[in-house]
Parts: sequence; structure tokens; C-alpha cells
Amino acid sequence: MRVYLDNNATTIVDPFVYKEMVPYFCEKYGNPNSLHEFGSETHPALRCAMDRLYAGINAADNDDIVVTSCATESINWVIKGIYFDRIFNGDKNHIVTSEVEHPAVIQACRFLEKLGVKVTYLPVNSDGVIEIDTLEESISDETALVSIMWANNETGMVFPIEEISRVCKKHDVPFHTDATQAIGKVPVDVVKAGVDYLSFSAHKFHGPKGIGGLYIKEGRVISSLLSGGEQMDGLRSGTLNVPGIVGMGKAMELAVENLDFEKNDVKKLRDRLEDELLKIPDTFVVGTKEQRTPNTILISIKGIEGEAMLWDLNKAGIAASTGSACASEALESNPVMEAIGAEADLAHTALRLSLSRFTTKEEIDYTIDIIYKAVERLRTISSTFSYAPDWHESKL
Repeated sequence: MRVYLDNNATTIVDPFVYKEMVPYFCEKYGNPNSLHEFGSETHPALRCAMDRLYAGINAADNDDIVVTSCATESINWVIKGIYFDRIFNGDKNHIVTSEVEHPAVIQACRFLEKLGVKVTYLPVNSDGVIEIDTLEESISDETALVSIMWANNETGMVFPIEEISRVCKKHDVPFHTDATQAIGKVPVDVVKAGVDYLSFSAHKFHGPKGIGGLYIKEGRVISSLLSGGEQMDGLRSGTLNVPGIVGMGKAMELAVENLDFEKNDVKKLRDRLEDELLKIPDTFVVGTKEQRTPNTILISIKGIEGEAMLWDLNKAGIAASTGSACASEALESNPVMEAIGAEADLAHTALRLSLSRFTTKEEIDYTIDIIYKAVERLRTISSTFSYAPDWHESKL
């Protein structure tokens, strides 16, 4: 059996998404900016896709949603754009973010630090989220931007976005949120949340890779990082990726339609997997079930290196992760585990299991069985854990 439990890294393209994309590869392949019929015949599909994006996050007609290549581009655009808009040519010189952001945020901020920008990396509590009081204390008259994720890519913990937004508005500071791991898992409403900028990637919610978006609230200015043509009202030059935009629009529509399924059916499978794994002695999961996205588990199994567990799972046909795919080649301790204050011997043991609406009960049952067997094997040979077989024998 092959089981895919790495959906926070990427997702399968929904067959309905793929079906809508197909005509725009070889049949209606014209450049949308061309004046001839080959170009103009793509316009209805593009308008439909953009309408779906606006509806999916409840953006207003006067707001902007600019198509990008991915959330990483959107994130870099906001953070580095703020540098040109409010720091380089202004009297601001400070950005606030958190210690557990996606590498795209962290590395963009590190880049600006080399240019003299001050960056505050907010600590998180034992559940992996920031405290509102800490955020308020960190904001000063020099703060040009606050960038805090909507949901964490490793733990699935959902941040108090509305409270963060209220603090930012109180101090008149623009607020950007990376909603990459939120769309399709929890309701995302930019009006209710009160955000100024919001970034996302289609491939995280069963759309195609290589396409994403940036929401910009009406009245917020952002410098273009790409110079060239007048695509996207001059905000982002470059020929539009018609199949990708069409696919992202359909994926957004389906993501919203399936929110109840995620909340109920996917969560039920996630909870079953989690409850069974927590029967293993000396294990713990980061964050409460209620505050996490319904598909995510970050579990530590004492005495077992995360990479060793991945090896056993992969041999059995199960795909999982030790954390963010963007950092997976750097075999270091999990930064989120360190940020929440986990013991040193647990920082290397994190295993991320992330489901989707395509995950089945049979796959979860198979995964539970394989992890039980892997724990028995790996703890038997562990140099840091005294193995007691009684638990596992009672499970077989």
C-alpha cells in the first residue's frame, strides 16, 4: 500500500481541478494580453478564476489579489516591498515576526537584517503560538510591518489572527499573514480577520504547483518587485500562467466547499491516528486538537530519530515528514520543537503527519500498524531509550 501523509508539503491535484486546466495547455493557449482571438478566448476562464479567488477569502472588489508563482514569492514581495515603501525611504526600521514562521519569512527577514533593519522574532508558548501581550510589547513607533502566519506548517497550530490584527490596527502597523497552511483547512475571511496582506500557494489546497497569490487590502501600497509589462495592473509583470490560474481558482472553490468535510471527516481520521499513536509510551503531540488545523499532527516519539522513522515508513510506502519540506535537506533539530522549549533529546524526534480529504480510513489503519512495528524495531536498537516490549506485544 502507498499512503501519502505529507499534505502540508504539497497535495494531489484534485481531478476536477486538472479537468478544468487541460483545455488551456493545447487548445486555448493564447497569451491573454494578445489582441487576437487566441488571446481573448482565455479571458472568461481567467475572470471566473479570479472571482473564485476573491470569493474564497471574502476579498472586496476594490481589494487586489495578485497572482504570483507561489507563497514564497508573495511573502518576499511583502517583506522586501515594505523595505522600499516604509523603511528605505521612510522613518521606519523595524519588523515583527515569530520564531516559528516558514523559512520564506525567516530568510527574507534575515536578508533585511543585513541591510540594517531591526527584526523582532517573537517567542511562542508551549503550544507553539505567540502571546498577544508579547506582540503588543514588541511594537514601537519604528515598526513598519508585522508578519505572523495564520497556521503553522509543522504543528498545524492556528494563530489568533483577529487579535493580532486588532493590535496592529491600534498601532497603525500593516499586518501580513502567511495563510498557506490555512486555506482549505479553516475558514479564511480577510474582512473578519482584518489583514492587510495575505499570501497563499495553490498546491497546498489541491491546486497546481507554481502558482500562488497575494491579497492586498484596498489602500495599502506595495512596490512592484518585477518591472516589465502591465500584467496584474502593473503590480506583477510577466505573461499570465493561464492553466495555473484556472486551476488555482477551481481549487479555491473546492477548498471552501470542503471545509465542513475537513472539519468533520478529516479531523476524525486525524484524531484516530493521533489517539492510537499516543498510546505508545513516552510520546507527545504539540498543541491541542481544537487549536490545530484538522489534518495535522506533530508527534515526538522518545528515543527515535525522526529521520530513522521516516526511513521505516518510506520502506512501507508511507510518506511523512520531520517538518517543513523547505528545510528538509538540513538534518538539524526541528526549530519548532526548540522554540516551544522541548527537551534536547526530543528536538530530533519530531514526526509530522498531515492528512487531506483524499486520505482513507484504510490508510490510517495501515499507518498505525506500521508505526507500531517501527517503534518496536527502532527502540530496540536505540542507544538513548530503554525499551520495554510489553506495550507493543499487547497491541499485536
